[in-house]
Amino acid sequence: MFKTGSLKRLALGLVVGAGLALGGLGGAAHAADAKKYKIYLSLSYSGNAWQSEAANIVKALAATPPYDKLVDLKEVISGTDVQAQISAYESMIADGANGIISFPISSSGLNKAIRRGCKKGVLIWVYDGMVTEPCAYSVSYLGSGFGENTAQYLVNLLHGKGNIFLSRGVAGNMVDKRHVDGAMSVFKKYPDIHIVADYYANWDDQTTQLETAKALAAHPDVDGIFAQAGEDGAIKAMIASGRQKLPFLTGENSNGFRLALANPDYQKRGFNGVSSGSPPASSGVAFKLMMEQLVNGRKLPFHNVLYPLPWTTAEEVKICTGDRIENGCNAFPASKVPDSFVTQVFNEKWLPEASLVSALEGKPTPGATIQPLPGNDNFQQAPDMPGIDCNNCTPPADLYKLTKVKPFNG
Repeated sequence: MFKTGSLKRLALGLVVGAGLALGGLGGAAHAADAKKYKIYLSLSYSGNAWQSEAANIVKALAATPPYDKLVDLKEVISGTDVQAQISAYESMIADGANGIISFPISSSGLNKAIRRGCKKGVLIWVYDGMVTEPCAYSVSYLGSGFGENTAQYLVNLLHGKGNIFLSRGVAGNMVDKRHVDGAMSVFKKYPDIHIVADYYANWDDQTTQLETAKALAAHPDVDGIFAQAGEDGAIKAMIASGRQKLPFLTGENSNGFRLALANPDYQKRGFNGVSSGSPPASSGVAFKLMMEQLVNGRKLPFHNVLYPLPWTTAEEVKICTGDRIENGCNAFPASKVPDSFVTQVFNEKWLPEASLVSALEGKPTPGATIQPLPGNDNFQQAPDMPGIDCNNCTPPADLYKLTKVKPFNG
């Protein structure tokens, strides 16, 4: 945890306590004298819209009052090499970072650097991916069951029988492993479900389109595709193949996918699926929790916060008319954002400050101020997942339980 002595230097009339509201900070008279917290945004893999949006939300929040007077934010992109991110962490710690918020490239490879940072009083938060070093904090949806729930949805659409593709993420990554482990816990229960193509697509639309096109050429009789991020590329490959009947598709939260699910012409061609998966909003929630710890001394009862699993079926797609996800809408017109835009970058309850300018440009929403997060009883602890968020731990017996859909029983 951050040293309490430095917290007392903040001259903004704050009361130290758990989860206190930040709303009264905006008009503080002594903002110019406030301590500025040196926060590093550490990215590893940064090659898609998801990563850009997650980083942009943190940048936008850091520039939103009153954080704009409290935060000195620096971004470091280290790439997909574990040693490069370790070196980045070491440099941040040596530079006197108060906090590091990070998308981790490895669940265990960063542990020594994280442990060293914690001992020096650096508050370390990771988002989406998780680490097994217990002194770190995380906000992630990994334990909420993307793999098993979307796999079951696909099985149900297929009535338990059919040929499918497995479109994966980055080889060796903890996120891909958790998704596939969850999916396979379902697929292995149905002997008439056959995985005829299994390929890594790096959570990238272009790579997914290329690899899916290859698979479609080799297996034109495919009935469904289980995809992770990059699913919009799978849609484009389907359409480009010229086939009349479209396979079912489960994927993540790209705007193009949600618009495709609601497309009546595609529906007439048999297209159906569910939009779920990784929310870039997890970065913003992690950043706000970090700041409430630093500024307010907020205490959390656990280190790993479970982000709820997004879930939007074709029937539930609703197009937004403004620049925010509100009033039940969950997608934007194609004229407003690119197909690759990840709609789950917003969260009405936890990130009301965010808008399209935040997600696309990393700029604060005009007129917005930071709103306090709700109390701890609004957050759920992530389950133990060996090798993902803990070592020498036992996962719950129901780790792969279905929470969004019931199993197909013939």
